[in-house]
Amino acid sequence: MNLVIPMAGMGKRMRPHTLTVPKPLLSVAGKSIVQRLCEDIVSVCEEKPEEIAFIIGDFGKEVEQRLLDIARKAGAKGKIYYQEEALGTGHAVLCAAPSLKGKTIVAFADTLFKADFKLDEKQDGIIWTHRVEDPSAFGVVKTNDKGIITDFVEKPTHFISDQAIIGIYYFRDGEMLKNELQYLVDQKIVKSGEYQLTDALENMRVKGTAFKTGDVVEWMDCGNKNATVYTNQRVLANLEKLSVPDNIVQENAVIIQPCFIGQNVQLKNSVIGPYVSIGDGSRIGQSVISNSIIAENTSISHVVLDNTMIGNQAVLEGSPWELSLGDFSQMKR
Repeated sequence: MNLVIPMAGMGKRMRPHTLTVPKPLLSVAGKSIVQRLCEDIVSVCEEKPEEIAFIIGDFGKEVEQRLLDIARKAGAKGKIYYQEEALGTGHAVLCAAPSLKGKTIVAFADTLFKADFKLDEKQDGIIWTHRVEDPSAFGVVKTNDKGIITDFVEKPTHFISDQAIIGIYYFRDGEMLKNELQYLVDQKIVKSGEYQLTDALENMRVKGTAFKTGDVVEWMDCGNKNATVYTNQRVLANLEKLSVPDNIVQENAVIIQPCFIGQNVQLKNSVIGPYVSIGDGSRIGQSVISNSIIAENTSISHVVLDNTMIGNQAVLEGSPWELSLGDFSQMKR
């Protein structure tokens, strides 16, 4: 079993957080998005991945080493491939052509999920889906009465199905996927200038591949700031064990669980939580913070924060008020 993770995108919707860190390496509840994705996929596989292939841009050697370490922690060999030009999802997957062999899972690195099933590796293919209220923003699948996918429709303008494709796919025959993707490139079959993975899936379906759906319990997007903060909330809510490290400084500070608190964090005269993640070495004083992600070695004082995401080594300083308000006064900020 091989796991292929395309993650070469620029993460423009997550700027400024992705100006220095690739989006899949942003932290959610104390772990990078891509690490959590690997762990989630391993948890539903009977046969654990032997190889995890990461398709990246020019992210630098430090990032590449972090990705190889993630693969190693998952018990797999890590491989790095490069997508030098953004030519679509199909092109991205094909960049890892040597790893498209045998049983293969393709998982795009901007989504997390919660599932209560084990992957049935005897199936020809499985497209993981989640039922959504507004399918018009997603690629969706239609199925017959046997649960076999009969059609792939990208962003339907009228209701066809509410089963949205979440970006995780299983193929029993990785070589067939590779061949269909190569056919798209060789024949220059593009839509809006890009090679689409769904075109290869449709070709496989027409040639007899029986795709079924794997409907996840929860689908958590990490495409923009608000979605990522919400995903942090849901991951924290689903974690069974949340402990506070012994080496934090906690002076006149309250932690309202669930929260993730990193190593050597300083909390003074503050209320933290619920649903807050704080990275290693950060310092927070005279503040109230809820439903937020604070990265590493960041300093925050005299603020009230909610639905907030702050990066590494940032400084945020508010100022305390000194007031004298008479009866029936109103002051708002």
